[in-house]
Amino acid sequence: MSSNPVAATVASLMPRAREELAELVAFKSVADFDQFPRSESEGAARWIADALTAEGFEDVALVDTPDGTQSVYGFLPGPEGAKTVLLYAHYDVQPPLDEAGWATPPFELTERDGRWYGRGAADCKGGLIMHLLALRALKANGGIPVNVKVIAEGSEEQGTGGLERYAEQHPELLAADTIVIGDTGNFRVGLPTVTSTLRGMTMVRVRIDTLEGNLHSGQFGGAAPDALAALIRVLDSLRAEDGSTTIDGLTGDAAWDGLSYDEEQFRKDAKVLDGVGLIGSGTVADRIWARPAVTVLGIDCPPVIGATPSVQASARALISLRVPPGVDAAEATKLLQAHVEGHTPWGARVSVEQIGQGQAFRADTTSPAYQAMADAMAVAYPGEELQYAGQGGSIPLCNTLAALYPRAEILLIGLSEPEAQIHAVNESVSPEELERLSVAEALFLRNYAANASS
Repeated sequence: MSSNPVAATVASLMPRAREELAELVAFKSVADFDQFPRSESEGAARWIADALTAEGFEDVALVDTPDGTQSVYGFLPGPEGAKTVLLYAHYDVQPPLDEAGWATPPFELTERDGRWYGRGAADCKGGLIMHLLALRALKANGGIPVNVKVIAEGSEEQGTGGLERYAEQHPELLAADTIVIGDTGNFRVGLPTVTSTLRGMTMVRVRIDTLEGNLHSGQFGGAAPDALAALIRVLDSLRAEDGSTTIDGLTGDAAWDGLSYDEEQFRKDAKVLDGVGLIGSGTVADRIWARPAVTVLGIDCPPVIGATPSVQASARALISLRVPPGVDAAEATKLLQAHVEGHTPWGARVSVEQIGQGQAFRADTTSPAYQAMADAMAVAYPGEELQYAGQGGSIPLCNTLAALYPRAEILLIGLSEPEAQIHAVNESVSPEELERLSVAEALFLRNYAANASS
């Protein structure tokens, strides 16, 4: 790869890329302003706007979206009559979780064992750096042959839909011939992969009330209805004995027909403890790419330390449901709500509040852009053939863009391979993957422009 001028340029830019990623990671840009200052997200947005301006982008703007966050937009004109490519990433990140579990500070980019550690390093601040590297490499080697739009979202991790709604209200803003979503990842380090499907998601907050207030468990326990016990029963009803997701009326037996995922490799990637079995049925790929999956994200209940001998009057839980392509997320939400209400015991009062929702996505891998990407990946990853895999996570914006621009080709690549441990403690990015994918994106833009003009 080093004999390729684009690759050589990207290699020379890697020290700068590390410095810039460190600056961006330092912003605690969690788009939950009850936990983290809004100023941290605003600072990250301004950093990106300044970076785009420095690269010659026009119309750079901090876009106020309906969910109260900011997305960053910029346009870089190409040659007359050129195709337009939209490059996407998001700068908001997941909370660091247990900071004590991090080997190094989560918002301080740290190199260790050949990887760069920090919250957002892979998901997805590294994706923004990838876009910048690709564009800089092209500018240094003959110029950028397409019009480029960049959009950096500020609330993707929260699933609150701000950018989706803004795009629907301003459909001209993100219009493009091809869209590159830089928020997925290779199946493993060194194996070039385009994500062809994404599961959708819905998130609900469940509250159960049984009493006017907590009661002494010795005086009233055994007859007084315990809200926490009721909630536990509801949550347990969402899974079968083998751990499969079981929501009344929701189909869960689809099969994945693409790249397979070896069970032992999955156990290693997921860091499953020895002796603990996987849940669900079917192949691993079936379970994580083609079938629904429910997860209890959190429960409001008394902590063990400081708990009193009380029957609980109220309890809450936050539930996430991932839905595969072919399942409407809105319908899945209705089924989840009906299931929770139908399985709440003892006549307890239950409320279900929807927090976020996004549709599943399936790409057209037969489009010309995919061939341009396959050719680019063959140079960036010598000896490896482009693979197509599913992704268990959700990027709600994909379906919005597909609906707004039905003729646009959408490709999903990124830095979140299994070793990156996105959303977990000790998130990291492989600098080698950042380098290779930046080369691949640059060559893709060149290939795509050449194919469009031929």
